[in-house]
Amino acid sequence: MSIILDRPSATAEDRRLRTDLVERAAKLVPLLAANAKRAEDERRVPEENIRLIEEAGLFTIMQPRRFGGLEVDFRTKLEVTRELARGCGSTAWATSLMNVCAWFTGLWGAQAQEDVWGENPRNRVAGVFAPSATARVVEGGLVVTGKWGWASGCLHSQWALVGTPAVEGEGKSYDQGMVLIPMSELTIEDTWFVVGMRGTGSNTLVADEVFVPEHRFISVPKMTLGEVATPFKDEALYRSAFVPGAAIILVGPQLGLAQAALDLVLEKAPKRGISYTFYDNQTKAPVVQLAVAKAASLIDTAHLLAYRAAAEIDENAHNSVFPDYTARAKARMDVGQAIVTAREAIRELVTAHGASSFAESSPMQRIWRDSEVASRHAVGNPEISAEVYGRALLGIHEGVSPLV
Repeated sequence: MSIILDRPSATAEDRRLRTDLVERAAKLVPLLAANAKRAEDERRVPEENIRLIEEAGLFTIMQPRRFGGLEVDFRTKLEVTRELARGCGSTAWATSLMNVCAWFTGLWGAQAQEDVWGENPRNRVAGVFAPSATARVVEGGLVVTGKWGWASGCLHSQWALVGTPAVEGEGKSYDQGMVLIPMSELTIEDTWFVVGMRGTGSNTLVADEVFVPEHRFISVPKMTLGEVATPFKDEALYRSAFVPGAAIILVGPQLGLAQAALDLVLEKAPKRGISYTFYDNQTKAPVVQLAVAKAASLIDTAHLLAYRAAAEIDENAHNSVFPDYTARAKARMDVGQAIVTAREAIRELVTAHGASSFAESSPMQRIWRDSEVASRHAVGNPEISAEVYGRALLGIHEGVSPLV
């Protein structure tokens, strides 16, 4: 079995652009860190963060080049999001979700993409998969009513993609799809009251009898099988497998949060003692030495798993190969394991850092809370992912989740 950590087809120019984008994100880290408490207090990403990320071009990384986007691979998106999370988990999460929704939008047909970006290529898109709506077939499209919880990025987006039942001509629901709706035709309920990732503003979207033209509906089951609506078949990014792509975007914030926790402990250890011991600073204590070694190794492991998953997604897309069920299940497994491995690193570092980790003035407590919340996203659920992968290895391709 061969293992790749970056797509072999990546050119020197691809890697140069990746380095450039990661550096742009890294430059924002101090500002994002300074605004992290404000993001929590206001329960939304500060507009200053949004403006600077926009100016850095980091909202365009998964948008088609036809609309001025950068259309980079998933490895690049992973690294950009990780950098942003070193400063603020909430900002990184909201940015990651808006970027992946740009990728989803690139899977739609030409007219739908034109609707979203034709007049304003800088429009951003938020979204929720869950088909928590009703859809009524009318002439030329659907009338949609429903609520969609936890729409990260909705406070900073001009469009939304939301789940809806897939309907046949007579209105009978038979499966699941998504529709694109302008935010101006939706309302936002202020429902995001949580203990971690508080600054993402992941509130509830509401539609009341909203007409959606037929061309703005897309079938999720077809997307999971590689059947997308875009006619631009030469665009490799939009040939990426849907579920692995939807899953890998959850890892970047975890990697960044874990790295931020390690950096904090390494920075503070020479200045901090350990109460009720003879160690006048933590660097001399084996318990801290072992903890940072273990945490660093866990973070490395999380990166390796995430890079492998991204490399396989990207290389398959480049070669126009749709991965089989077991390969897609492995991608979910890699994502789930990377997330819990990064979370375990943070837990190790919280313990090494000591009880003051939980002081309200310490960024460590925010990192810990953000990680604990973000790592519970349903698509990244490690136990479900393990169940899917284990069954796939045993030749069972059904019975757990349609999102494989």
